[in-house]
Amino acid sequence: MLSNTAEVSLSKFMTKLLRHTPEQYGLILDPEDGSCRLDDLLSVIVSTPRWSEVTVGDIRQVVAGCDKQRLEIIDDRIKARYGHSHTKITYGPGTPPAILFHGTHSGVLSVILEEGLQSMERQYVHLSEGTHFASLAGSRRGKLILLTVDTIRAGQMGVTFYNAGNKVWLAGHIPPSCLKVYTP
Repeated sequence: MLSNTAEVSLSKFMTKLLRHTPEQYGLILDPEDGSCRLDDLLSVIVSTPRWSEVTVGDIRQVVAGCDKQRLEIIDDRIKARYGHSHTKITYGPGTPPAILFHGTHSGVLSVILEEGLQSMERQYVHLSEGTHFASLAGSRRGKLILLTVDTIRAGQMGVTFYNAGNKVWLAGHIPPSCLKVYTP
């Protein structure tokens, strides 16, 4: 069993492999859903000296213990649910709840309210059904600001939403007229 520190560190490494630089490590992801065989991921991980003792059980522990539920194991395959920066992963369109949340920080609020939400270095804007995940994402860089997204209005303006699982939704640009600062 991994310590909390090791679990967090391995989680970051797995996220890097499955979301950002699989090719750098020789990991081949399915172009449709971004998944790979669990055994293939394990082979890459254990080839790194720091992680030479990792087991499939350790990988399962990381996936189960991640607050943000970034990763998912189905049968013998593992994938990142969202956040990819390497190749565009295909998601089916879906109908989200009327309101979704996005976490950001005070330093960029004025730009967002003027220009809307943009995916920046990622493929999609990340949204959540509740404030918990939005708070985790938004509090990394400064004073947390939560925004609500009016998905009905956004849909009427041509925004398509994609369900990434675990109450996480993805979208392209969200116009500023669909955003409000959340006040509980």
